[in-house]
Amino acid sequence: QSAHRAGLRNFIRYGWRWSWRVAAFVTIFNTVSTGLSVYRNKTTISNFASAGALTGALFRMHLGLQGLAGGFVFGTVFGIPAGGLLMLMQNLAGETLQEKRNRERRELYEQKLAEWQSRLSVTEVLVQTESNAQGGLEAEIARE
Repeated sequence: QSAHRAGLRNFIRYGWRWSWRVAAFVTIFNTVSTGLSVYRNKTTISNFASAGALTGALFRMHLGLQGLAGGFVFGTVFGIPAGGLLMLMQNLAGETLQEKRNRERRELYEQKLAEWQSRLSVTEVLVQTESNAQGGLEAEIARE
């Protein structure tokens, strides 16, 4: 029981030290890969490799030029399978993020187009009603 408590205590102590590092690594990786995907308007393995390289280099920058290069290589090597796994999971889900984004964009465009056309038809009806009213008014003035 005391060994269990000691293990739990060490897990809490050292887990906290690693948790913020892992959270920062994942945040930077996802931000860079998502930013590249949005900027380039496509999702490719190179986006994940670049994100891994940048993140690895940032986390090893304090070790000097060798650490920077090592982090760059390490991040690239682990970014490629991570990106491949994410892309595979998206394909297994039936729709990639790119396809979903394009579908939502197209649906929004079609919705706005239908709204614009309905507004245009209301405007045409108002113009016809107004011209009929003016025509009737001119006929009344001519009779007088």
